[in-house]
Amino acid sequence: MSSKNQKNTGLENSRMLAERFEFRDIRPEEGDQAAQIELICFPPNEACTEAMMKERAEKVSDLFFVAADRSTGKIAGFLNGIATDEGAFRDEFFRDASLHQPDGKYVMLLGLDVLPEYRGQGLAREIMRRYLEREQANGRTAAVLTCLEGKIGMYERMGYENLGISASVWGGEQWYEMSHPLNG
Repeated sequence: MSSKNQKNTGLENSRMLAERFEFRDIRPEEGDQAAQIELICFPPNEACTEAMMKERAEKVSDLFFVAADRSTGKIAGFLNGIATDEGAFRDEFFRDASLHQPDGKYVMLLGLDVLPEYRGQGLAREIMRRYLEREQANGRTAAVLTCLEGKIGMYERMGYENLGISASVWGGEQWYEMSHPLNG
């Protein structure tokens, strides 16, 4: 398929997803729902706690982006993070929403979650695309995330560069740090 056809297919998929889902910031009362989704999408050792998810929904809602199913009103997936002037990922970002610096140059992405019944439709890619587009418009320099080795290829297809093994040891796992330039 030519790159023009791929772009047209991507635009059409984006339009279809916009018809089915509302893309927006989380509402504070949806913190419980996000916490439940986190437990479905990540194993117990990797999932953030209910308290962590609720705190992010309340304190960093502008960096907690959801896709809500228009037919049910329920969250189908989300991407959340915090802003900072630090360029490298550290585990404290998961635990402490007070580390959020609203004017920070970098966005540390803490979790991309899509419920199993919504996977395989391009929703994760669309959430990421919209999130990065918005944060680029907000003047951020880069988005940084960590992932397990098996997810490196997925994030590379989304435009991330693998920076190698991360200092993060969240959940007792070996993570890889990935960065996506936005501005700068």
